[in-house]
Amino acid sequence: MEYGTLIARQRTFFLSGGTAAPGFRRGMLGELENGLIGREAELLEALRADLGKNPHEAYASEIGFVLGEARHAIKNLPHWIRPERRRAPFAAWPSRAQLRHEPYGVSLIIGPWNYPLQLLLAPLVGAIAAGNTAVLKPSEFAPHTAAVIATMIKQRFDENFIALVEGARDCAEALLREKFDKIFFTGSTGTGRAVMAAAARHLTPVTLELGGKCPCLVAADAPVTITARRIVWGKFMNAGQTCVAPDHLWVDRRIAPALLDAMRAEIRRFYGENPQQSPDYGRIINRRHFDRLHALLADGKIFHGGRADADGLYIEPSILTDLPPDSAVMREEIFGPILPVLEYDDITDVLTTQRGLPPPLAFYLFTADRALQERVLAETRSGGVCINDTISHIIGNDLPFGGVGESGMGTYHGRATFECFSHRRAVLRRPFRIDPSFRYPPPKASLETLKRVMRYFG
Repeated sequence: MEYGTLIARQRTFFLSGGTAAPGFRRGMLGELENGLIGREAELLEALRADLGKNPHEAYASEIGFVLGEARHAIKNLPHWIRPERRRAPFAAWPSRAQLRHEPYGVSLIIGPWNYPLQLLLAPLVGAIAAGNTAVLKPSEFAPHTAAVIATMIKQRFDENFIALVEGARDCAEALLREKFDKIFFTGSTGTGRAVMAAAARHLTPVTLELGGKCPCLVAADAPVTITARRIVWGKFMNAGQTCVAPDHLWVDRRIAPALLDAMRAEIRRFYGENPQQSPDYGRIINRRHFDRLHALLADGKIFHGGRADADGLYIEPSILTDLPPDSAVMREEIFGPILPVLEYDDITDVLTTQRGLPPPLAFYLFTADRALQERVLAETRSGGVCINDTISHIIGNDLPFGGVGESGMGTYHGRATFECFSHRRAVLRRPFRIDPSFRYPPPKASLETLKRVMRYFG
């Protein structure tokens, strides 16, 4: 495909004003909603083929999630696009000021393979709601899902408005050589650097949703059973292939044995004695990632799990203990069903260690101690924080989701997705009939008077 020609056609359509009308935006969001509903069965089967997702998890974390975003945008779009009044500067009196949310233009959305529908189409909701056109690049590592989405997009949208481009890494690299007005990327930190470098050539604004080693810290007062249940749920969802999954666990030494036993019991309760036979446990995306994860099992001691099947791309939910400080599993983002557990005596040591690491996408803390909660919030940095649960802070429409530092830049979800694809344009209007002379030279008052006035109206 000649990407330059496609982008030029989209830019022409955008500049014609075709994406601007609120009715058009809401109608296109409705098309996306109807497309997902109409192809629900195909998408569920595709997600099962690509990642082994059961229908409940696939619907909740993929199809239903995007439907929720689209319906929320349709409902709230009239409010979002309404110009917001702002206080006008005294020096421009009399005047009126407002803030307008305006689309960037032609956007590029590059999605990953771990949630191949949600992480491609949830950003698209914001692109449409804000009035942009979009080129979508799904991951080639989830080919079944990409194929169904491609068919849906081609059926529902003119490619001068929304187009989907399939291909491998060279396809993404070719797209990034073109000039877009906004780029949204979800993926690894390393690839995020390459995307940002490519965007810099055209000074294109970017939103990067990356990853990092999300720590989970358990204090001695945490109730063991419910803490174990919530950690196991968040860690082993999608076979651990979730950007905000707990990467590793710090637990107070006094409750570590009980928590380890409770997590083993919860794994068995969720997935049975043999998770490979469970319809509720997923699979590793491909052989390359399987081999990488399987090698990590050699670090430390296997407390639970460890069984693997290369032909079935299966790795059992696994817990590691007694880890060497320099082990590979503690150096790189795991992104799979392996949970290293480290014990601590003094929480100060954990927080000191964490401050020396890149800020993660999420930080998890289990404690009922409000003072400790506030201390951890004050002494750590992360994209988001979830206290006494995992994953749940990214669900819903009212909390923006995103990273900081090496875990990303920019946020989305709900209104934040609309704002992510919008330029906030300041507008000031003045009438001609009144034109006070105080701001024009020569000065009408002393410098001290000017200082007092500016202090009063500042």
